Amino acid sequence: MTVCYRIFGIVQGVGFRPFTAVTAAQYGIRGTVANKGSYVEIIAQGEPERLSAFADAVSHTPPERAVILDLEQAECAPGEYPEFDAFTIIESEHEPGDIFVSPDIATCDKCRAELFDPQNRRYLHPFINCTQCGPRLTILDRMPYDRARTSMAEFPMCRACADEYFSPATRRFDAQPVCCNACGPGVCIIGSELRGGDAITAARQAIAAGKIIAVKGIGGFHLCCDAKNSAAVRRLRTRKKRPTKPFALMLRDMETVRRECRLQPGQEAWLTGWQKPILLLQKGENMSVCEEIAPDNETVGVMLPYAPLQMLLFDYPDGIRMTDCLVMTSGNARGAPICRSDADAQKEIAGFCDLMLSHDRKIRIRADDSVCDWLFGKPYMIRRSRGFAPLPVMLRHAGDAQVLAIGGELKNSFCIAKNGLLYASPYIGDTADIRTVSALRESVGRMCDLLEAEPQAVVCDTHPLYSTVTVAEEIAGERGIPLLRVQHHYAHILSCMAENRCTEPVLGLSLDGTGYGDDGTVWGGELLLCNPQHYRRIGHIRPFLQVGGDASAREGWRIAASLLGDPAQCEALGICTAQEATVIGNMARLQVNTVTSTSAGRIFDAVSAVLGIRRTSTFEGEASTALMAAAERYEAQHGGCPHGLPAAVRDGVMDTTALVREIAAKRLSGGDAGALAYAFHSAMAELLLTACIGARAETGVSLCALSGGVFQNRLLMRMLVPRLKAADFTVLRHSLFPPNDGGICIGQALYGIRNAE
Repeated sequence: MTVCYRIFGIVQGVGFRPFTAVTAAQYGIRGTVANKGSYVEIIAQGEPERLSAFADAVSHTPPERAVILDLEQAECAPGEYPEFDAFTIIESEHEPGDIFVSPDIATCDKCRAELFDPQNRRYLHPFINCTQCGPRLTILDRMPYDRARTSMAEFPMCRACADEYFSPATRRFDAQPVCCNACGPGVCIIGSELRGGDAITAARQAIAAGKIIAVKGIGGFHLCCDAKNSAAVRRLRTRKKRPTKPFALMLRDMETVRRECRLQPGQEAWLTGWQKPILLLQKGENMSVCEEIAPDNETVGVMLPYAPLQMLLFDYPDGIRMTDCLVMTSGNARGAPICRSDADAQKEIAGFCDLMLSHDRKIRIRADDSVCDWLFGKPYMIRRSRGFAPLPVMLRHAGDAQVLAIGGELKNSFCIAKNGLLYASPYIGDTADIRTVSALRESVGRMCDLLEAEPQAVVCDTHPLYSTVTVAEEIAGERGIPLLRVQHHYAHILSCMAENRCTEPVLGLSLDGTGYGDDGTVWGGELLLCNPQHYRRIGHIRPFLQVGGDASAREGWRIAASLLGDPAQCEALGICTAQEATVIGNMARLQVNTVTSTSAGRIFDAVSAVLGIRRTSTFEGEASTALMAAAERYEAQHGGCPHGLPAAVRDGVMDTTALVREIAAKRLSGGDAGALAYAFHSAMAELLLTACIGARAETGVSLCALSGGVFQNRLLMRMLVPRLKAADFTVLRHSLFPPNDGGICIGQALYGIRNAE
């Protein structure tokens, strides 16, 4: 009996074919297995009961990194295939259809053990990998996933590696990036003759001496220094012009993590899993890393080494006493994408570091580190990239149009929709910088080729001045396809719907810093009735005057002064001088460099200024994050309190102006800043709940979706979600896609596949 099985999902680059061959041998099955580009095809011959047991094993006990989404099987006609005398892996073939590309996979425990085993032939090999781990997306040229179609094609296998590659008995059977010290890529110090182990020792010496180095990883360069060395961290901040934004840490192992941080249940599994993202952890009471890592912050971003070269930076037999805590931050100039080549690094970040440790395996697609917060016992994505992209969202019922969704201006990632699958790219960056725009265009072309996509439409924001809109217009013109524009906050809600595979009407709370409204004003505190075809604005924050143009997004004191409208009060609170407040008032009255706004993000910035927590921000979200931290510190010390602040909603308008003024009055009366920060979050949750209850009475919709950058605020989420559920709302929220602009592309894509002609 001969049966044909077709298996769809993440079944390429995860050792699925060798697993199938080994399983076939166990059950006495003869036949073949091959990658077909969009699926794996198995032709299996054997007795019916053996075939049934084989199929059950394949579908229910696949390799750890595989994700089976569908399995089709059909009995073959007699004579359709010859009688096989063995089971073999045959040459991959290309057939059109769905494509599932594996993300890059962190080094597995078995490879790590071999890396440090002096008796193993891959001892200290910086590129050790097997069928269960190693680079995937970042080295891939095109599908199917075979060595010849990756950047490893430049490194012919030695005889020993080839024997492992072709032997079903080994862990490297059919592992495409397989290599060893004799035949694989090599490491070097850029601009010197140092290679191999000497280069690694030089890098370790530099770190131990308090210097800053650049390190080429799987998806790009990092900047690295000793996280316990205050002088080194301050120097990195000065060179990178990053005065306060937290740096990510790479800690040697879980023992170090437990010493430095406080873990919540479930976090260790994510830290040690195959994605190995940066995870925001609570700082420990006696951290040995310096305060300059994440100043005035209750959490710190932590990851474990996920590539062999990173492991060798911590442990190498050269006698150097090495720190177990490293700063490991993205290797890029401010506003530019992460560097991926030596030329990029020499041009963009050479001035930031004292030495650059590189290697000669080419990176085809950039992939920055993914970053997750922790909310309701689960990861809460902030930046989705390495380890997660380009795993697709499946929306088969939504439509099968091919669409390119170009994403947002900030925290850009884009999305390609094909056959109801939404493939979001790795993180690109902020496209206000021409270098990031160039990286976006290049990545779009490469991903379209990789996914064999021919978009029928391009989707972008409605903002007339976004660089991403210009890119979308150019691509639509070049390809001769329609351009669809979708309002920013509507796209946010659609992104939450897409992640939750929802296409029915929802009440969408879309809260962020800035978005172009349909009326030409700045939106950012919106309550929308949405479905994938259209939306209606049914509520919003009370409009206020945002004075100062782009500066007001960085200087929350300007918003506070405009909202309070009282120069004496502004001066008494330390927001600004009475003269500055008067100037703000005059600019608002005369409409000079002033826009009407409903931005929730700016309200949080204003309250931060009113309470003396942050007058200005040196990076996006700094003032509001510091406000949340102050509220969480108060909560930890006092257990919370009744908010006692106004939460008025009239005709869908949420009166945040009255709320800010009441907070200012209480602060002037001697109210504690932390208590008022906590009370503000509670009052905002009440305000949003009240607005949703009113909207439900009007629309009859009890399904509520939460999206937008303001919902990165975990305290607001912890206060709002239980309130909504207690009021009998069903709540959709983000988890593995970010609520910020980094996730907006999948919302644009959902709009596109429902509205493209």
